[in-house]
Amino acid sequence: MAALPPQPIGQSQAYLAILDRVSDSAVLERPVLLVGERGTGKELIAKRLHFLSPRWEKVFITVNCAAFTDQRLDEELFGESFLDGRADTNGKFYHADEGTIFLDNIDAVSPRLQEKLMGAVEYGRYEASGEHAEQEVDVRVISASAIDLPGAVARGDFRADLLDRLAFEVLTLPPLRARRDDILPLSDHFGRKIAAELGADRFPGFTAEASEALLAREWPGNVRELKAVIERNTAKAWLADETLSDPIGGGPAGPLRFDPFASPHRLGGTSSETAATPPAPSSEPLEHLPPARESLLPPDPGFQARVLAFERNLILEALQASGNHQGKAAEYLELTYHQFRGLMRKHGLKK
Repeated sequence: MAALPPQPIGQSQAYLAILDRVSDSAVLERPVLLVGERGTGKELIAKRLHFLSPRWEKVFITVNCAAFTDQRLDEELFGESFLDGRADTNGKFYHADEGTIFLDNIDAVSPRLQEKLMGAVEYGRYEASGEHAEQEVDVRVISASAIDLPGAVARGDFRADLLDRLAFEVLTLPPLRARRDDILPLSDHFGRKIAAELGADRFPGFTAEASEALLAREWPGNVRELKAVIERNTAKAWLADETLSDPIGGGPAGPLRFDPFASPHRLGGTSSETAATPPAPSSEPLEHLPPARESLLPPDPGFQARVLAFERNLILEALQASGNHQGKAAEYLELTYHQFRGLMRKHGLKK
């Protein structure tokens, strides 16, 4: 019996609708095709289909079809027979007998193997590489793809008859941007999990600003990208303060960082988080600030006055470039959020 899968996390209508369809499809023991962008959780749904099915006590085997060459995938799926005295090998279909096999990235299968796969899906019969005798197995096939397979059929890249066999039921998983109600619950789950792994006694949640930033992002990498961002920022906060006393997105670790490559010295250009183009102005701009580079020097200024005036002008320049967003202004100057706030108080720009 395979390990029990984690419970899916989501309360959005789009995700709950998919979970309902998963429950209905699970009991039918027919092929299911999962379609969705990268990082939408296709393997999690495949495992749920298995564990809600009558086969739940049997084996669940995953094969990433994109991870092998054509011949190696043939051997991985169907095994290999030798004529030189070496012991024959059994493939994943053999080991998945009476259970479920999950074929991820099914679009990566070559035309030659697509034809061979049809017999295994339709009739439960196949030949091992180098063998001429058929083997029979009872395997439920769940497959997944991040591309439009009907479009691949139209281009001649995928066999229409195989797609017909795989697509008894097709479940299209919604991207994270279509289930924004799930972003904060998922973030809290990932944050609590890594905080526990790091040995922290608690997880402090997120600042209001961090929560707004999480909700506003489009998440092209979907749940996988969200998990990486939350784990990275929680680990950074823990390194700055092992008690995790401040909410994530504040405290000594500063605001959330989404791009791990962000750096003023980034190879190949500027990062999305340090680009020169200023973002849209904040909905709550700071008022009554003098414009950047306005002359603030007193008559016949001394050295200290010049230093303070230069420092103040840098703060105002950063605020202007970031649309008065203090977190982005801190990044603009390569300061932590708390360092930047301290400078603002020093110059009377923040009470």
